[in-house]
Amino acid sequence: MNKSIIKINKISILGCGWLGLPLSKSLLSKGYEVKGSTTSESKLEVLKNAGISPFQIQLEDDNIIGKIEDFLKETDVLVIDIPPGLRREISSSQEMTFVNKIKNLIPFIEKSGIQKVIFVSSTSVYGDSFPIVEITEATQPNPDTESGKQLVIAETLLQSNLNFKTTVIRFGGLLGDDRHPVKFLAGRTNVENPDAPVNMIQREDCIGIIEKILKQVQHDNWNKTFNAVAPQHPTRKEYYNKKAQILNLPLPTFAENSESKGKIISSKKVETILDYSFKKEI
Repeated sequence: MNKSIIKINKISILGCGWLGLPLSKSLLSKGYEVKGSTTSESKLEVLKNAGISPFQIQLEDDNIIGKIEDFLKETDVLVIDIPPGLRREISSSQEMTFVNKIKNLIPFIEKSGIQKVIFVSSTSVYGDSFPIVEITEATQPNPDTESGKQLVIAETLLQSNLNFKTTVIRFGGLLGDDRHPVKFLAGRTNVENPDAPVNMIQREDCIGIIEKILKQVQHDNWNKTFNAVAPQHPTRKEYYNKKAQILNLPLPTFAENSESKGKIISSKKVETILDYSFKKEI
């Protein structure tokens, strides 16, 4: 009977940025012990002051700078939250850059004895299409960006490794605090795909979904893939015009005479398997 009782206490978060830092703080408030990494020396004090055990770690193509062994030591779950940071089109200077970073990391995960990994991915692994269709986790990824292509390879590398179990969470467009894509579209002209649905998620829900997976450790939610997008899917034109008005920004104008490509990401698996209810509308 006791064999089935598993308790997760110690979390290491690789990448304490826009999502990783507030996630760390939320986990600390719920009694977890948290190690957090940053590439910036100046941010170490920020992590420390928040109660996070700080590590300066830099993943590179052929090397890892920092005390990665200590960071991974005695960890129940590793959360990998490092964005690919790749431009849309590949260049010789960034060929497989992100994939190589994950390849370099995997032997250290194996050596550490970590059994469970959460990999923060993106719905960019699904390309846009016409006609617009609903996308589920059963849909074959078909990325049309370099970032999406390398995320798919990284997901496969992690989930095919038999030394640990990796759950992949594919988040939609990230919203929260001062972060909103309408700021980049405000006042722009001839914006494409006016009738494409938006697929967004608030940071509060990103954190809630990760915490739900950690709480449900007794369930078999590991080595699974989840799409995570708020259930509202207004069109780009409707959504961005409304948000621009609310934020008192110049309205974007859209290319009305072209057919819209896009996708509708379903989060039904998150809502049913994880029994998660989204807290915030987009």
